[in-house]
Amino acid sequence: MKILVINCGSSSLKFQLLDMENEKLITSGLVERIGIEGSCYLINVAGEKHRVYVDLPDHSVALKHVLDALVDPQYGLISSLDEISAVGHRVVHGAEAYASSVMIDDDVMNELIKCTELAPLHNPANIIGIEAIQQLMPGVPNVGVFDTAFHQTMEPSSYIYALPYEMYTKHRVRRYGFHGTSHKYVSERVADIMGRDDLKIVTCHLGNGASVTAIDSGKSVDTSMGFTPLEGLVMGTRSGQIDPAIISFLMEKENLTINEMNDMLNKKSGILGVSGVSSDFRDVEAAAAEGHERSQLALDIFRRRVKRYVASYAAVMGGLDAIVFTGGLGENSAEDRKLICDGMQFMGVEIDDERNNTRGVEAEISSENSKVKVFVIPTNEELAIARDTLKLTKDLI
Repeated sequence: MKILVINCGSSSLKFQLLDMENEKLITSGLVERIGIEGSCYLINVAGEKHRVYVDLPDHSVALKHVLDALVDPQYGLISSLDEISAVGHRVVHGAEAYASSVMIDDDVMNELIKCTELAPLHNPANIIGIEAIQQLMPGVPNVGVFDTAFHQTMEPSSYIYALPYEMYTKHRVRRYGFHGTSHKYVSERVADIMGRDDLKIVTCHLGNGASVTAIDSGKSVDTSMGFTPLEGLVMGTRSGQIDPAIISFLMEKENLTINEMNDMLNKKSGILGVSGVSSDFRDVEAAAAEGHERSQLALDIFRRRVKRYVASYAAVMGGLDAIVFTGGLGENSAEDRKLICDGMQFMGVEIDDERNNTRGVEAEISSENSKVKVFVIPTNEELAIARDTLKLTKDLI
């Protein structure tokens, strides 16, 4: 059974085709600059990347080119689209409507439209991708896998903000959390490795976008991102958690509109804002190594914020069995992992420097004496989406 996984952005989309008989990746690719001059798609075939420049005015045309490439004889991937049994779609926001992945029908599409105001940059693109596939592959089951679904197990004391309660009932203002598919995938992998399903785990998805989640016995009980992905950790260009009064103060002092303030918090802050160098951690780490003080400060702030969440979530759960690092930075930066864990020895966290000297591969990096296990688990959100899609559609095919 072959499953196509689609992740649509506003002007781009990523895709993977997997054979779920053995969870083997057949191909993956990326479409860039949809609706923009210079559009192209890239497809990976047998370890080689093929880039094709072609006019892609919208997502429907882009997906048509992707589907044509999948059956192109020169690539030898599949002989017919009939081999694709189902399509799984990453959907950013499902609000409170969905606590798990679902088969997409008209009712689901209506709910996704309602959620657009909660994720105006992401859900419209997700909806466009679903509609395009429905048009291009009629009759093929579609499944929606939500970034927010995994966090629907949080208690009200975790997700309700201390605002007038009517702001929740009238406007759905609450903590939703994101990166749920990634947090779920890596926590389940750790449960498999440790052979237990009653673990207290803190998962750290660290990259340009970053979040930390407390997971108790397989359920999300707290997470750092909130009503939007802006809350929580310092990120590449996002401020993360700040005193709310700063917003009105700066708007008055700098004569900023709401949109300009939003732009500052989401696109000009974080690692970029503090360092003044880049939003890319690699660039900032290189600058810090050369003595650039603001770059070092940005990294120190980031690491302190991660450490703060890890320790506080251990307290929330009343214990800690494992810490997991994932995401681009979490998987590849031994230095960040070490410095985040440094100082948590009192909690039973000890890193083994030799084990920690690894990049992008699954590894246990804690010492033999560490009471808390520490792991690097490369995330695979596409495989997680494909697994949910298989689970929901296997009886229909």
